[in-house]
Amino acid sequence: MDILKLSIDWAKAEIFSAKISLLLSLLFFLAALGFWQLGKTAMAKAFVWPMLAAGVLIVAVSAGLYFANKPRVTQFEIAYNTDAKAFVHAETARTAKSQNDLALVFKVLPLIIIAAALLIMFVNKPLWRAIGITTIAVMTILMFIDSNTDARNTAYHQHLLAEKQ
Repeated sequence: MDILKLSIDWAKAEIFSAKISLLLSLLFFLAALGFWQLGKTAMAKAFVWPMLAAGVLIVAVSAGLYFANKPRVTQFEIAYNTDAKAFVHAETARTAKSQNDLALVFKVLPLIIIAAALLIMFVNKPLWRAIGITTIAVMTILMFIDSNTDARNTAYHQHLLAEKQ
């Protein structure tokens, strides 16, 4: 398979993932709006700020994915046409580093979920419970996003390794 096409397809898939993440952030903003407008209980009102913060966090993740990968579509072609071997080597190193980073993410996010669950269990204040519940939702979504990124990255890395040989 043409490694350049594979690389560009990988970057486009990451851009698509960024757009899906942006849609997920919209759900958090809509939930915050709903709790603000329709919330009658203290618990419902407590969700407004955590949901807004979660929406902003996911927008930041989405923007990071988008702005990191959008330029790669054109950069890949230039780098590959300049020196194909160096391109494959650089991409192999980058994807290997990404695999290590994602392995760490899959250790940290569950720990944050556990801490948020403990917060819900032991703190009986509406705001703190809303923060805990929202944190669990956001970390779950981040794990969803990163699991797809990890799967794409692993497959891409394997193709790069095969190309090097």
